Amino acid sequence: MPATLRRLLTATLRRPNILSLQRPPLSSRHVIPNPSFPFTLRSLYHRLLSSSSPSGQDPPDSFRTRTPLEKQFETWVQKLKPGFGPPDVDEALKAQSDPDLALDIFRWTAQQRNYKHNHSTYLTMIKILINGRRYRHAETLLEEVVAGACEISVPLYNSIIRFCCGRKMLFNRAFDVYKKMLNSENCKPTLETYALLLNSLLRRFNNITVCHVYLRSVRSLSKQMKASGVIPDTFVLNMIIKAYSKCLEVDEALQVFREMGLYGCEPNGYTYGYIAKGLCEKGRVGQGLGFYKEMRGKGLVPSSSTYMVVICSLALERRYEDASNVVFDMLSNSMSPDLLTYKTLLEGLCRDGKGEEAFDLLETFRSRDRAMNEKTYKTLLNALHFVNRE
Repeated sequence: MPATLRRLLTATLRRPNILSLQRPPLSSRHVIPNPSFPFTLRSLYHRLLSSSSPSGQDPPDSFRTRTPLEKQFETWVQKLKPGFGPPDVDEALKAQSDPDLALDIFRWTAQQRNYKHNHSTYLTMIKILINGRRYRHAETLLEEVVAGACEISVPLYNSIIRFCCGRKMLFNRAFDVYKKMLNSENCKPTLETYALLLNSLLRRFNNITVCHVYLRSVRSLSKQMKASGVIPDTFVLNMIIKAYSKCLEVDEALQVFREMGLYGCEPNGYTYGYIAKGLCEKGRVGQGLGFYKEMRGKGLVPSSSTYMVVICSLALERRYEDASNVVFDMLSNSMSPDLLTYKTLLEGLCRDGKGEEAFDLLETFRSRDRAMNEKTYKTLLNALHFVNRE
């Protein structure tokens, strides 16, 4: 064996085996015991910057990238001079297009010394949150106001009532706020307050049973409005008349109708329509027709639903001529009866042995009613043939 090869083998055998060296267990590698600060993204960011800086100190806060929202917030905070008051904050809030930024400014200012939000800043902030669809935040501010966070005012409480009336789960809360207004000395309910509450109640008048439940509240609001000296307008009186008519309490509806002149209010088409419908549905068809005629005499045009209730009621009373005249009046005002209304009138004629008149009337209706399509016409024609065969 050559000497050179022998020396090389000997050196290799004497050299320690790198792979046989003792290593720490895998679980103990790269573990820093008892870290001196929490491992967060921000701490990692600072550590990376500090490791690259020669001094090893934390980088200044200006190195951190600010979001556009933070920059806007800082700009508006700097604009608020020391000793700022609610008018300054109110102006700053109204200038914001972002509801979240406005809320940040609202909360930050509330934490400053010698400052407290008033009814104006709360009203502005609540409106911004509602318009921005931040309803949960709006509810939070609502509860703060009710709990006494600021002095009360009519615009603020009416705004809260309007918001509550539009939210199904806050319906009862609206009446809590109303009662607080009623018991206050300088924040009594106004006409707007009663209009909001009455409108909210009427939206729940779905059937006769439910109507009578909410009618008690309508009566109570009406009495409290009169007792507090609030003068109603036609819109509010119409809502009260509508509530009575829907519950078929037509005598009370007529009483409100007669009182309209005392408040300087003039009945309009809705007034007559509600009463005419209520009287017809109550079975007092003659009176209902009388209100319809009085209404038309004043040049007021009924709604399509009023027309159809009057037509059906007259047909069921076998007053076919009057019913037909109302149909023609309806068509002349560019409105069309529905299929049920036509059937009630025409089938009634057939059952009373006036089949020929019914067929002739159908052809007349078809020629005048541009909205009557072929399907409706054939359905009515088949129905008349079927009734005639009975």
